[in-house]
Amino acid sequence: MVELKDYPTIDIMNHFNEIGTTEDANPFKYKEMQIMLQTTFKVLGKGGATPKEKPAKEPSANKEGQAKKKSASKMPLQGHDSVADCMETMDDLGYANISVCATKMWSYYWHREFILNTPVDPVGDAVKESGGRVMGAASYDPFRIMDSLAEIEYCVKELGFNYVWFHPLSYGVPPNDRRCYPLYAKCMELDIAVGFQVGQSAEVLPSDGGRPMLADDVAIEFPDLRINLSHTGWPWVDEWCSMLWRHPNVYGDISAYYPHSLDDRLIKFMDSSRGRDKVLFGTNGLGLKRCKEEFLALDIREETKRMVLYDNARRFLKLEDG
Repeated sequence: MVELKDYPTIDIMNHFNEIGTTEDANPFKYKEMQIMLQTTFKVLGKGGATPKEKPAKEPSANKEGQAKKKSASKMPLQGHDSVADCMETMDDLGYANISVCATKMWSYYWHREFILNTPVDPVGDAVKESGGRVMGAASYDPFRIMDSLAEIEYCVKELGFNYVWFHPLSYGVPPNDRRCYPLYAKCMELDIAVGFQVGQSAEVLPSDGGRPMLADDVAIEFPDLRINLSHTGWPWVDEWCSMLWRHPNVYGDISAYYPHSLDDRLIKFMDSSRGRDKVLFGTNGLGLKRCKEEFLALDIREETKRMVLYDNARRFLKLEDG
């Protein structure tokens, strides 16, 4: 029988919900998120009405989701009330590290304001409390470039962050837009990796900027920048595979999808010599236990499982040097 803790794991993509709750952080009050819950996740009824709740299942791994049963019965996101609770779950399930992003996300059409603007200092506190097992990721706002770059520098130099993840689709800005290039230069200066959403967004946001092939320009013009094409690139999975295969500096994570639902083309690529050393594991808040169980249940090589769960992220984030 497979023991989850026997597979060291790094979650490259998660949000603050995994380690606590920030004040006034309720993205589901925004129209983009309400439509997503109604369509993608089938949680809300027509017109945004909340259906009758189903009893929440008791988690089998310690405290994962226990304190958030009520919200978990309505929404797909899982999480913990504290860093200590999260670390207990990490120990039970074999997670060496999780990367928690101080996510920024913009309402492109309906509200024209932040859907999410997670403060960085609580993430920094979590990095310190966990002894670095919770890793901090800054985010980026291409509409406020100088303020955003200053915050990223503060996060890295003062709070110990080692990554930037951002959501260009929510701004209607493709990753090869001139407004993103200052970010890439700053990441090079600080010697940290960068990741961004590719593929369609679950929220109702413009999709064209999510084509993975748009990262081609970035990878060519910043050949030493470590780049993560986050969220699989679906429905342009072939483009996602192409970018990982042809660029030494480009990786891609499988977060935001339950592993059992991953595209067959992606699974085949991930389990091949072309992609085995380039794919990263992440949960995006969909559950540390469920995502890992489903990934280990995939019909792929043992070598692939261990590389995707752990080895590739260590190399991508330069944890081997830490």
